[in-house]
Amino acid sequence: RVSGGSAKGRKLKRPDVYLRPMMGKVKEALFSILVEFDVLRADAIALDTFSGCGSVGIEALSRGVGKAVFVDYSKEACRTIEDNLESCHFDDRSLVVCSKAESIYDSPQGVLDRMQKRCFDLVTITPPYEEIDYSDLLNRVATSESLLGDGSVLVVEYPVELGSLPPMIGSRLVGMRNRKYGRT
Repeated sequence: RVSGGSAKGRKLKRPDVYLRPMMGKVKEALFSILVEFDVLRADAIALDTFSGCGSVGIEALSRGVGKAVFVDYSKEACRTIEDNLESCHFDDRSLVVCSKAESIYDSPQGVLDRMQKRCFDLVTITPPYEEIDYSDLLNRVATSESLLGDGSVLVVEYPVELGSLPPMIGSRLVGMRNRKYGRT
């Protein structure tokens, strides 16, 4: 369900694949923090990776982000995201890419060109916990030339079992906040 903004209360469809959606209280806390970072702007673009049903990117659009790109490897998830975007009337401000997230981290320029942007203002990484090498993902993001720009915000949802992420990853990613909600 969309918890705030122009599509508040809209129920989102879920694909018939394994999902671990972001908990409502986590999403609410996240978007309260994002307001502080001034990333929910009409001129901003979000990248929602491991999108599932698209709830994080749709929440960003609902709360004022101008454009969003959704990436998921499951064709069924991509179809569901497209349906959810249409039902929320965000299909004209978004792009769904059926691909591995790592491909976009490594080569974001094609997607950015299609969306007429130089870099993403907000990138969310919300993968299935057990199937991901977080070190590899974060190194890919940190070394990508055009994925993030100055002032971009990266959000990583990860299991508490990993402990805290390092305060700095590469020379570009600086940790700003770390919150714990249950296992997240």
